Amino acid sequence: MTWLRRGVRWMRWYVRELTGESAYERYVAHVRKDRPAATVPSRREFERMRTDRQESDPRQGFRCC
Repeated sequence: MTWLRRGVRWMRWYVRELTGESAYERYVAHVRKDRPAATVPSRREFERMRTDRQESDPRQGFRCC
């Protein structure tokens, strides 16, 4: 059963990385490590910043919807 749990854990990690779900946790860890006094944005604010950055960069492609 240990291999099954390990497999499920790996699959969950893979899907989160593939979809970008874990980006916020990585960002929060980065901010807390590099700038401990800085205010960490909420998940909603982070997603708004991320979307704005992607839309402003022509190398990211375009957003149709």
